[in-house]
Amino acid sequence: MLLSSLFFISWYQIELMIFMLPAILLGLWAQARVRSSYAAAQQQPSKMSGAAIARRVLDSSGLTNIPIEEVGGRLSDHYDPRQKVVRLSSEVFHGRNLAATGIAAHEVGHAIQDARNYAPLVIRNLAAPAAGFGSSAGMILAMLGLFLNFQPLLFVGIVVFSLVVIFQVVNLPVEFNASSRAKNELLGLGLIDPQSMPVINRVLSAAALTYVAATLQSVLTLLFFVLRFSGRRS
Repeated sequence: MLLSSLFFISWYQIELMIFMLPAILLGLWAQARVRSSYAAAQQQPSKMSGAAIARRVLDSSGLTNIPIEEVGGRLSDHYDPRQKVVRLSSEVFHGRNLAATGIAAHEVGHAIQDARNYAPLVIRNLAAPAAGFGSSAGMILAMLGLFLNFQPLLFVGIVVFSLVVIFQVVNLPVEFNASSRAKNELLGLGLIDPQSMPVINRVLSAAALTYVAATLQSVLTLLFFVLRFSGRRS
């Protein structure tokens, strides 16, 4: 009985993976593009380090109170809206290349969004805790609902996992807008020349594609559970 139950759960997991295959393939391609574009941009020198770029853009935006911290890890760069701090990985913090320039400016773009009360960022920050909970809890509840053939539990799993989808969808304009702000600031302040912009574009576009892939994966996962719920009801 236990073995057959485990097989039943595994079959649904396999079925879900097949259903999400387009998003998985897109995600793999996006990751490959990030690595290749980032490596190529690292070979293109920049006038200043990533930390200096970030400081310059922050100060020009009147955000002199926002600190910049160095953190470990690779591509661990982020803006923390709770602590109001820009955190850059060591290779971006110290890097004098266009990859470091683009990523540092992008993270500062989030700080500018926060300071300007950019609506999608406000929504994303509010949804983040619920999305973190929904990512695992929603999947577990929905799978158990399928396994037990218990519609109410499957429905609750769908509702909980919907929080993840809402977060991912709202996150897309946040990321694209941060990149747009970054490019405008870099050009406006003369930190890069127009000839360097295609390199910056490739780095930021590849990074944005990973968010698109993550959103598609969440949407397809939710659609899978919704279709199973509708099918069982009918």
